[in-house]
Amino acid sequence: MSTINYYTPEGLQKLKDELQDLKIRGRAKAADDLREARDKGDLSENAEYDAAKEAQGLLELKISKLEEVVGNARLLDETNLDLTKVLIMSKVKLKNLKNNMVLDYTLVAEEEANLAAGKISVKSPIGKGLLGKSAGDTAEITVPAGKLQFEILEISR
Repeated sequence: MSTINYYTPEGLQKLKDELQDLKIRGRAKAADDLREARDKGDLSENAEYDAAKEAQGLLELKISKLEEVVGNARLLDETNLDLTKVLIMSKVKLKNLKNNMVLDYTLVAEEEANLAAGKISVKSPIGKGLLGKSAGDTAEITVPAGKLQFEILEISR
């Protein structure tokens, strides 16, 4: 069963571009690799040919999975989202109650997550712990390093 995920227009376009690139350049490279390996002689003892066939199979699997993700993707209409609660696409300002550090995160779909850009997945422990909370709430979140407590200072879009 496939899951529906919500994306920003930019995030969905990035997935579509990656899929198109894999279909065109990825398949062309796989075919070239197979052709080159085939030209090297006896296929029954040609490890390079076997590796090229395996790489082609993995490429097709990746294309198939990405087609499923794109097919089940939905664009998120931010104008209809509740601004009082943390939801996907929320920009959240948090205060770590242990060290008083203030953090800014945007909650996004798993494929769009990029910690360096301040985008965390709604499926991550912190993302899951923040969903549904309101400004002023305290979220106690269990992460691999232990329990963290965050105060939600602000929610925006």
